Amino acid sequence: MKAVFIREHGGPEKLLYEDLPDPVAGPGEVLVRTEAVALNHLDLWIRGGIPGIRVKFPHILGADIAGVVAALGAGVTGVAVGDEVVVSPGVSCMRCVHCLSGRDNFCRDYHLLGEHVSGGCCELLAVPAANIVARPANLSAVEAAAYPVTYLTAWQMLAKRANVRPGEFVVILGVGAGVGIAGLQIAKLLGAHVVATSTSDDKLARARSLGADATINTDKQDLADAVRAMTGKRGADVIFDHIGKSLWSKAILATSRGGRLVTCGATSGFDAETDLRHVFFRQISILGSTMGSKGDLLDVTAHLAAGRLKPVIDRVLPISQAREAHRLLADRAQFGKIVLDTLTP
Repeated sequence: MKAVFIREHGGPEKLLYEDLPDPVAGPGEVLVRTEAVALNHLDLWIRGGIPGIRVKFPHILGADIAGVVAALGAGVTGVAVGDEVVVSPGVSCMRCVHCLSGRDNFCRDYHLLGEHVSGGCCELLAVPAANIVARPANLSAVEAAAYPVTYLTAWQMLAKRANVRPGEFVVILGVGAGVGIAGLQIAKLLGAHVVATSTSDDKLARARSLGADATINTDKQDLADAVRAMTGKRGADVIFDHIGKSLWSKAILATSRGGRLVTCGATSGFDAETDLRHVFFRQISILGSTMGSKGDLLDVTAHLAAGRLKPVIDRVLPISQAREAHRLLADRAQFGKIVLDTLTP
């Protein structure tokens, strides 16, 4: 099969598009013929190398995958060859107390496809049957590949960790990214008053077209001052963060007394400074969040099937242009997801 993979860490030039051996579906596994794979910042980090994460070379990238069932391993039921599917990106032991309690993303053996284990930026992928989700009929393969990681992440952040309630004031940092767009849509679905931020006026205009009630350009406005002005000095009930260092101190200042700051990433840097006085005096909750459970993905998928959520695609490129896709994502010029078409060389 053709695959996009690395044999060593480095820049986009380290991405190879070459043949690798076809995988085989083992017992309890499903073989998926991929049709589309969406990019995440995770792909850039793994390609470049992350301290503490060791991968086995050759390592195939890609966590967001849509395709068609090509074969079934022994013992697999409830899935048929030819089914159009989405792949749940998290792989866990399915035996521990967390997995059996529906919190598989808390499993000590939790691995993300394309991160700790090889992913789906290839023509064929073998995954546990538990990771197979029926693709909503109203979504193309490209649209289906664009939602698992970002919408699952945003769902856990807002619906589960921050427990957003109708009428609350929610600030979405970095709205142009896939997870930011997912956060905007989910916060609106939950009934919040949503403010989107970006350093691009064009992205803010697009965010308003998606339902943002107000916007802040953080290159031109101070985040904390703008939020306080919008809320009568009260601050935001919830701040949704995947940016990290560059906006962290301002995000804390923008959070209301008793408010929640929920974070899933640090694309601008992880070594942010925290003035703890603002945390304990104002009783702010800082909530970490990683991915979400397979059950949560089914909830998200149901909302997509009903049209209440809809992935936003920036552009689609053939799989052979993975290097260009990585460069585009690194430049942060996109609004929505960059997707690779694995059926087009």
